Amino acid sequence: MKKLTMTLVTVLVVTALSAYAFAYGPGWGRGHGGGPYDGYDPATLSQLNLTAEQTTKINAFREAFLKDDKPLQDKMFGKRGDLKLLWLQQNPDQEKILAVQKEIRALRDQIQEKRDVYRLNVYNVFTPEQKEKLKSYRPGRGFGPGMKGGPGMGGGSGMGMRGNW
Repeated sequence: MKKLTMTLVTVLVVTALSAYAFAYGPGWGRGHGGGPYDGYDPATLSQLNLTAEQTTKINAFREAFLKDDKPLQDKMFGKRGDLKLLWLQQNPDQEKILAVQKEIRALRDQIQEKRDVYRLNVYNVFTPEQKEKLKSYRPGRGFGPGMKGGPGMGGGSGMGMRGNW
């Protein structure tokens, strides 16, 4: 009887931990996707024949971006949790929900602005020939129009944006 109880407890613990792990979804970061999208695609960049100096500059821009982006991502993750708790209340408070959603939108705008600055900094490192080569990549890549007419430099909009230049 004791063995059966221990086996059941072990199965329950493993199941609970598995469910928790799957709740975060694929990738390295919290939420959906592979963490903060920074537009860095090593496969594409390797095709541009970057010089050592260009690589150093791009890596410096990327490190600075990730350093600035992480606190905003963490804050947004917390606000999303707050929003979820507000929605789960017996009588959700409309004003509180709208206020938290407004804070999330403001954070999202800050993050997007930092991403745009990062991408422009990287783009300005490229030579005219490298910029021209980027245009030759399939739609949704490079810096042109993205998927479904969305923004370029990231492959359009959606959750699959894991560095599609």
